[in-house]
This record gives sequence, C-alpha cells and structure tokens, in this order.
Amino acid sequence: MARQHVAVLMGGWVNERPVSLASGRECASALEEAGYKVTCIDVDRDISAVLKKLKPDVAFNALHGPYGEDGCVQGILEFLNIPYTHSGVLASSLAMNKVKAKAVMAAAGIPVTEHLVVNRHDIQREHPMAPPYVLKPINEGSSFGVLIVKEDQEFPPQELSRADWPYPDVLMCEKFIDGRELTCAVMNDRSIGVIDIVPVGHGFYDYDAKYVEGGSKHILPAKISPIVYQTIETLAVKAHQALGCRGVSRADFRFDEKQDGSGELICLEVNTQPGMTPTSLVPELAAYQGMSFKDLVSWMVEDASCCR
Repeated sequence: MARQHVAVLMGGWVNERPVSLASGRECASALEEAGYKVTCIDVDRDISAVLKKLKPDVAFNALHGPYGEDGCVQGILEFLNIPYTHSGVLASSLAMNKVKAKAVMAAAGIPVTEHLVVNRHDIQREHPMAPPYVLKPINEGSSFGVLIVKEDQEFPPQELSRADWPYPDVLMCEKFIDGRELTCAVMNDRSIGVIDIVPVGHGFYDYDAKYVEGGSKHILPAKISPIVYQTIETLAVKAHQALGCRGVSRADFRFDEKQDGSGELICLEVNTQPGMTPTSLVPELAAYQGMSFKDLVSWMVEDASCCR
C-alpha cells in the first residue's frame, strides 16, 4: 500500500527562513527514507493555491517564526482540511506571543519572569525597569532582536533609536535571570529529557549559538539535581498542556543555582515549532530516548490532524 503524500512546508519570507530551510531539508530527507512520498514547498503568500493544487495527505510544518509558527499557516491548513503536524491555531498563536503565553503559564502555576510591555520610542533615555533586564520582540523567534541590558549600563540600548529598526516598536521587557540555560522537549504529552545548553564564544544563546556548528555545547542529560530535573519536566508538560500544544514542543528555562542548593527556576517560553536542523535540540533529545530522526519525523506525520 502506498505511503502518504507529505508536503513539507519550509522557507517562507521572514528572518528565520534559513533555519526553516535547513529544518525542512532534514525532515524531507528522513521522510523519503521512511518511505513517504514527499514534496518540498518553499512557502510564499500563494501557499493556499499551491496546496489546493497539490492535494497532499499531510502537511509537515517546518516553518519557523511569524506566519508559520503563530497560527497563520495553521488556519490555512484548517480551511483546506489538510492534516498537519505540531500545534493548532490557538496554541501556536498563544505560544508565539511571549506576553500572552506568560499570562497563561502564570495562571497555570508555572513560574515566569517579571515583565512589562514597552514602546521602544518611550524608553530611549530611561530604563523601563532596574537593570539587568532583557528586551525582546514579542512575536519573534531564534533570539532575533534580543538585547540584554547589564546592571552597569547607564541608558537603554541605543539600537532602539535606529531609523531602520527591523522589528515592531512594541517590545517585551523582562527581568534578566542569571544562571543556566535549560530546555525540555515534550512529545505526546510527556517529557523526553532536559538539556543544559552552554554557549561557546557567545554572551547568551543567540542565533549563532543555536544554529552554527560548535556555537554551543549540549549536556544531556543536564547535570542538575534530580529534584530540579523532575521539576523542569513537570513544568514543561504543564506549559505544553496549558497552552494547548500538540505533537512536539520545547520549553526553555533559566535556573539561577545557589551555593546552598536553592535557586530560582523560571520558564522563558514554549516553542511550538522547535528546530529540526543538525544542531537542534529536539532530535538530540529524541535520540537520547532511543528514537532515530527518521522515526521522530514519521511519528509527527502519523500524529498529524486538523482541529488541533
């Protein structure tokens, strides 16, 4: 019996296009190896017409960032009645909006940072909160537009006054939490492990640390106390469920570990479209559980549905 025809949605026109293309190519290759009929689509604004003509059985969503990760393409797939991978319209939209996601997670008892919404034009001369803090676009991924303001910095970042500022004027300002960068993937409503991320040659886990080979070191399983490890797994699943995520998601945490064994653990955000590149975290966590990349993407296809 012929295997399903899978359309791998990739590329797009936003900042994360290169990452999406890399994810899409990896996933398409693995799906072909698994026996699926695969068509790669470099997504443009005519995606609805392209899919109507192609009539795939399943859409594998390998898009990242706005339009692909925020409920837009998910809505198109719902209208076309094409089963798709990852989270649905509402969960994708909620998780992509960092401010709304924090409100939902806080209501579910998940610890989040102190934060507020600011306009870049209003904070060019005066700090919106006591440093250190972080400024970031509300609806971007892959650390695009992230600015870290250190404790000894007298004024907000001067980049905010640029005439060619490439992001929206409205930003999220959140308290900077020092410590370790930890991430936990959730698959089918259960944790598949926690990684400790150590950026190499980077001040924080920025775009290059994420996607350039050697940009970060991944310690798996994370060398933290069993209690903290289990707490992160519990919180990641709770965040996944509170936002209504489906399939695979990944929650990012900061852990400010103290000498006395105590420490502050907060959830930064949930990614509904985690990267699937050679340096990505979810495939690494799946492999740790004994699942090959081919089996991982095949599971995603078999899990695909509408009304997610």
